[in-house]
Amino acid sequence: MMMANSSFAESLQNFLDKEIGTDIFHLKYPVSIWINDGLMAVFFLLVGLEIKREMVEGELSSFKNASLPIFAAIGGMLIPAVIFMFFNSGTKYGNGWGIPMATDIAFSLAIISMLGKKIPNSIKIFLAALAIVDDLGAILVIAIFYTEQIHWTYLLLSFGVTALLFLFNLLKITKIVFT
Repeated sequence: MMMANSSFAESLQNFLDKEIGTDIFHLKYPVSIWINDGLMAVFFLLVGLEIKREMVEGELSSFKNASLPIFAAIGGMLIPAVIFMFFNSGTKYGNGWGIPMATDIAFSLAIISMLGKKIPNSIKIFLAALAIVDDLGAILVIAIFYTEQIHWTYLLLSFGVTALLFLFNLLKITKIVFT
């Protein structure tokens, strides 16, 4: 933030706009895309692993405990969308109902982290699970209602990989090294 508002702003922008990567598999993007998408992927991986651990042996290991953040997230998506539609239905902004659905998971977890040990671990886990379900729901809404074209091949491949990971989990496979 400081660099963007200093005499280095132009150099910073030039660096962020510089494309790096390879043309193989069309993996050549600006540095800003690599930073944003790469760090976001790592962030969701870490949060997802934390939630999985809680689902396997922690606070979310029972259906009763795991269902509360799921239903809270569904309500947290539907209510803002309904309020938005109440005020914007029939206007040129009416199609934007999906925008108020998403919780900013990084912002939410940053606030919780700043509070430290003042917040019980169960509340942190609940809010993290709620934010993840909320983000997944918002991503699905964007993918289904705001896209021009669905790439079925990639969608089916991702479902296949997800099913394979669930199978590995059911079979308690923890290593995929063949020796």
